[in-house]
Amino acid sequence: MKRALITGATSGIGMQMALILHRQGWELVLSGRNEKILQKMAEKFGGETKYLALDLSERDAAQRLYDFCQGMKIDFLINNAGFGIFGEFTETDLSAELELIDVNIRAVHILTKLFLKDFVKRDSGMILNVASSAGFLSGPLLSSYYASKNYVVRLTTAIREELRRKGSHVQIGALCPGPVDTNFNNRAGVTFSAKPITPKFAAEYGIAGTFAGKGLMIPTLGMKLGVIASKFVPEELAVRFVYELQKRKEIV
Repeated sequence: MKRALITGATSGIGMQMALILHRQGWELVLSGRNEKILQKMAEKFGGETKYLALDLSERDAAQRLYDFCQGMKIDFLINNAGFGIFGEFTETDLSAELELIDVNIRAVHILTKLFLKDFVKRDSGMILNVASSAGFLSGPLLSSYYASKNYVVRLTTAIREELRRKGSHVQIGALCPGPVDTNFNNRAGVTFSAKPITPKFAAEYGIAGTFAGKGLMIPTLGMKLGVIASKFVPEELAVRFVYELQKRKEIV
């Protein structure tokens, strides 16, 4: 029986991934901040579903989650938990930004390293890091979020090349969607300035891409073209364009 660990499993893309993998017969280990939702999901899925409620912004949370999984053979790690903060860098709250860094970067880094070492030893396993199309750009007014997703994209692609050169059968990739209709914007404190895709579509795309061995998974043709175009535009112009795009978001 295959087993997957999903962080940020209580809503949005993470919840949809849990539903998809459950239907495909995977055993699940679910993590998130809302214990009541995790309990309901575990009761619904039944079987050997396990869960651990924790906040990945806490300094020892990632290690506690890894320790919780000891004795369970994890075959698929999905680092999905993450959030954004909207506003000018001089105005946004420092403590909230440090929490963002802990969740979006530090926890992803720790969990990827710990599980990857296990996967490499047995030469099997998959990791999907949920990043963003923001990971290819600088993002005024969402500067910390964009920077964190750049970290996730670059870390993932670097590890992928290391694995390729070893001839490893371990897979790692990054899901890089544009706007997704999740709780992200509510937590960031803004509304969407572009039409989002559904969490279900993003989840299906990411899981299918991982199973196919893809490295960077960018849903929708428009977003793919946008990412490609950004590589041919001078950074100074690209960052101005992103600022204008983000400025269209209305504060909730």
